This record gives sequence, C-alpha cells and structure tokens, in this order.
Amino acid sequence: MLREITLGQYYPVDSLLHRLDPRVKLAGTFLFLIALFIVNSWTAYIFLALVLLLLIKLSNVPFSFMVRGLKSVLFLLLLSVSFNLFLTPGKEIFRFYMFKISQEGLHIASMMAVRLILLVLSSSLMTLCTTPNELTDGMEKGLSILKKLHLPIHEIAMMMSIALRFIPILVEETDKIMKAQMARGADFESGGIVHKAKAMVPILVPLFVSAFRRAYDLALAMESRCYQGGEGRTKMKPLHYERRDYISYLFLLIVLALSIGSRFLSLP
Repeated sequence: MLREITLGQYYPVDSLLHRLDPRVKLAGTFLFLIALFIVNSWTAYIFLALVLLLLIKLSNVPFSFMVRGLKSVLFLLLLSVSFNLFLTPGKEIFRFYMFKISQEGLHIASMMAVRLILLVLSSSLMTLCTTPNELTDGMEKGLSILKKLHLPIHEIAMMMSIALRFIPILVEETDKIMKAQMARGADFESGGIVHKAKAMVPILVPLFVSAFRRAYDLALAMESRCYQGGEGRTKMKPLHYERRDYISYLFLLIVLALSIGSRFLSLP
C-alpha cells in the first residue's frame, strides 16, 4: 500500500498538461480545491468530476495509476465518512444497536467521500505532471508579490518542493525497512493498537535516521555547489506564458464561476 502513494511522484510523459506553465497548474489546483468546497449539490460535483476526468485524459497519465493512489488514503476516507454517517443528527432511516444512520448524515457523508476523492486526485494530478524544479520555479514566481513584505519566497518554495519530493522517497524507504524487519520475524499485523504502535518503533527509528542523512547529504551538495538562494540566480528554463496558458486560465475561471453560480441555483 505504501508504494501506491502517488502524491509527490512525477509521471514522465508528453502531454498538454505537462507542457503547461507550472504557475497555471498550481493556480488550477488551488482554484479547483476552492470550487470543491464551494459547491453543495450533486449536479455540481458531477460537473467537477467530469472536468477532472477531462484533465486526466489530457495528461496521458493512466487512470488506473491515478485511482491506485486512492488506496493510500482509504483509511482516512472511511474514518471521515463514518464520523459523518453515524454522528450527524437528523431523520433516522436505519438503526443497528447504538449506531444509527440519518438521512442528513447519509447525504453529508456521501458528499464528503466524493469531495475527498476529487481532492486527492486533483492534487496528485498536479504533482504527476510537474517536475520538482518546475514546482519550485512556479511557487517562487507565483508568490513573488510577497517579496514586498520581505518574506523569503525562494526559500519557502524550495522547502515545499523538497518536502513534496521527499514523500515518495521516504515511502520507498519505509517499505524497504518494513520488509527487512519482517524478514527478521517482526509482526506488524497481529495484536491490538498498543502492540501495533510498539511494533512501529523499529521502523520509525531507522526511517528518521535515513531522513536526516538524506537531508544532510542534500544540504552538503547544495553548499558545495555554492547555492546562494534566489537573488541573482539564473535559470536554465525561465518561465514564459504561452497562448495555451492563457486559454487554461480562462477555462479555470469559467469552471470556478460555474461552481460559484451553482450555490445560488436550486440544483439537485
């Protein structure tokens, strides 16, 4: 399951989404997430799902690869759905001992499930279509207006992109450590919650050691290359908007406007 986490990975393929400016993809992800939390009807959710399916088709990333990433957040999905399903008061439609399901709870839980699925898929799509270098440049350019407040924008963008890039690396490292411990007779499946928590200690200690070692090696490599931050630093591939980027911005604004408009319409 650990290797099925797609967030932070890059899928190298030639597509329209891969060729877009990273600022467009960052803004698009942000606007899509805003739209997800604005809409409150099934018609609007179906519309956003169709938009996301269109973007996945344009990215040339296999849909099965995208869906595989949902397995890593299945526990979080079931937990949030269960809380909303059983703890929301309203008109009761089913009861099993102390557990009851209300009509309002079923409605909220199903919408929450769809929202989380679309949120994970849209976030994964952005990282799958954007390299870490492009992500850093896009964040730095997109947040450049905050430089007037004397904020270290380049350093913030660098830290965020490195942290995102380290997700698949640490996941792979965790998988290796778990297999090594299981080969030595460690059991991570049986027992209660306390036993499972204690069984995680042989994984966390070498994982933290490996993470600190990787961070130190990265810092040493950047220092040996005389890394000085963003001021006066040239770029091999400077960012330039093209016609497809402006068309993409227009498409995103239309999607956001339709999502906002759905709040004022009595849609099913």
